[in-house]
Amino acid sequence: MTVRMGGSTRSSREPRAVSVPRDDNATPDPCASYAADGRDRMASPVEHAAMRRALELAASVPGRVSPNPRVGCVLLDATGTGIGEGAHRGAGTVHAEVDALGAAGAAARGATAVVTLEPCSHTGRTGACTDALIAAGVARVVFAMTDPDPVAAGGADVLRNSGIGVEGGVLAADAAALNCRWAFSIERARPFVTWKVAATLDGRSAAVDGTSTWITGPDARHDVHRLRAQADAIVVGTGTVLADDPRLNVRDRMDAPLPFRHQPLRVVVGTRDLPDTARVWDDAADTVQIRTHDVRAVLQALSDLGVRHAWLEGGPRLAGAFVAAGLVDEVVAYLAPALLGDGRAALAAAGVETLAGRHRLAFTDVTRLGADVRLTARPLTAEVG
Repeated sequence: MTVRMGGSTRSSREPRAVSVPRDDNATPDPCASYAADGRDRMASPVEHAAMRRALELAASVPGRVSPNPRVGCVLLDATGTGIGEGAHRGAGTVHAEVDALGAAGAAARGATAVVTLEPCSHTGRTGACTDALIAAGVARVVFAMTDPDPVAAGGADVLRNSGIGVEGGVLAADAAALNCRWAFSIERARPFVTWKVAATLDGRSAAVDGTSTWITGPDARHDVHRLRAQADAIVVGTGTVLADDPRLNVRDRMDAPLPFRHQPLRVVVGTRDLPDTARVWDDAADTVQIRTHDVRAVLQALSDLGVRHAWLEGGPRLAGAFVAAGLVDEVVAYLAPALLGDGRAALAAAGVETLAGRHRLAFTDVTRLGADVRLTARPLTAEVG
């Protein structure tokens, strides 16, 4: 496998390898197993309210924070009054706890820290959050989700051993949903893969002559860009680039690219050479070509690049290879009320020979977007191999 890098030289992404053993026993919902044990009986109503605010803070940070999780923190004084708030804004920036401690200043002594993720206990680009909380004199820590990363986990025990009261599992399911794809990536040692497809009601992604612009309407296309912006990488095959010359960036309703910092990594999979004039090599975003047809090798390369969530856009053969390997964790399908009959199928060979071998999914959302419909589904079957 060889990798070609291109696009802007302004990238701040750094490789990050994850050595966590993968568990191949998939659950029906990839997000289902990441909540803490739910032991929130000792949390007060004020702490519950503060946790909801902390979740809002975590979710409100624009763009992506990968390869890190979204985290929010609220500090409460002895009367339950908020004295500091914080959120993590991305790799290399202060963690939410430190952000909130900075806002509170000396008032943090004796306070309760309410945080959406178990405070980390390791030093990376920034110091351990447990050290900051202990040094600030915080008396109690209430967290939602247990950290699944073995490198950072164990913060609750560190805090307890220092004499700080700790309660975990408060609104754990909400916190798990917020960081579902990040947690999945940590535990499986590979990116969470969303396959996006736009098709007619009879499952065609292009007409007989190859035209596909546009199958869906403007509302659906804008929604695609909204969801693209939440992913770390947009993945297509060389066939898609050679046939359609896509930009593969995130654009606004006026079709203007968003700032570079909001652009996912563009990833082209396949061994064929791409022309230097292809639009994926422009300066709108970083681009990497991964010269292999092994989809597991693709995910390993993306994991090494710090990608937690891959947004797979095809074409049909690449999507089929991911589906056949059981490596599609979510399907986002935009269906247009149109019929093409003959034409390119949205999905090519996916390792299914009989009806009994079909890939089964469960719908998690159905949303109307103008004249079109967005269907979201997650698989009920485990990875292959």
